[in-house]
Amino acid sequence: MPEIDAFEKISNTYYFLTTAEKKVADYVIIHQRDTQYMSISELADACGVAEATISRFAKRMGYKGYNAFKLAVANSTAGRTSGGNPLSGEVQAEDSVPDICRKLFAADVDAMEQTLSLIRPEAVTAAGDLLADADKVLCMGQGGSMVMAQEAAHLFSTAFSNFFSICDSHTQTIATAQLGPRDVILYFSYSGATRDLVEIAGLARRRQAKFILVTRFPKSPGAAMADVVLQCGSNESPLQQGSPAARIAMIFVLDILFSEVCRRDLEACRSRRQQVADALAEKHL
Repeated sequence: MPEIDAFEKISNTYYFLTTAEKKVADYVIIHQRDTQYMSISELADACGVAEATISRFAKRMGYKGYNAFKLAVANSTAGRTSGGNPLSGEVQAEDSVPDICRKLFAADVDAMEQTLSLIRPEAVTAAGDLLADADKVLCMGQGGSMVMAQEAAHLFSTAFSNFFSICDSHTQTIATAQLGPRDVILYFSYSGATRDLVEIAGLARRRQAKFILVTRFPKSPGAAMADVVLQCGSNESPLQQGSPAARIAMIFVLDILFSEVCRRDLEACRSRRQQVADALAEKHL
C-alpha cells in the first residue's frame, strides 16, 4: 500500500489537532519547501510554539519523530516543486553537463556566501583561543561529518602536533573520558542533533574539557552544550544528506579557523609546515 502524502495526512487530521498543533500545520502547508530544511528549534520559533509541540505533531501524523516527518515532507514535496530533489544544486534529469556544472558551482558558492554571512568574528576568536592554548585537540564527528573531522586533523597536523581524529564512537567516548581542562574537542555535525554528539558533549563537560561545534543549526541540542559554536551555511533537505555543498561550507569554516590559529605565530607556523613539506618530499618520486 503506498505511503500517504504528508500534506494529505495533515489535511485529514487537521480538525483533530490542538490550537498549537494547528499553528504547526498551517505553517508547514504554507511553507512546504522551507520546512524540510528547518531544525526542530527553527520550526518551533517560526510557529511560535514549543519544541515539544513539534514532536507531538510529528507523532500525531504517524511519524517516529521530527526527522522522519521532515523526510516525509521532502518526499511529498518532490513531485510538486524542485524542493524534493535528491541532488544538490537542483540538478534535473534533462540537464546537460554544462548545466550541471553551472548549477553545482552556484550551489557551492551560495554555501560559502551563506557561511560568510553567518560567521561571528568573536566566535572565531574564541575558538582560536581554545585551540591555540590546548594541550590536545580531538577532532570528531559521525557519518559524513567524520570525514570533515579527519580533514580538520589532517590540516592542523601540517602545523601542529596535538591534533588527532578519532572515528569510532566507542573510541571517542574512551578518549573523551580521559580529557582534562586544557583539552579541546572540535566536533563537526551539520544537524547538531545526534545522540553521539550530545553524549560526547556531556562527557566533555563533566571532564571540564572545552567543546567547539561546527554546525548549521546554532539552536540545536549540541550547540546548547558547546563552549563555542561556529555556524556554517548551506540548506540541505533530508534527501540530500551529506551534500558536497554542506561539506564545502564546513571546509570554509575549517579554513578560517586554521588561518586564525596560525596567524598568531606565523613564523613558527611557517617553520613547522616547512619541516612537514621537507619530510613529505621524500615520498615523491
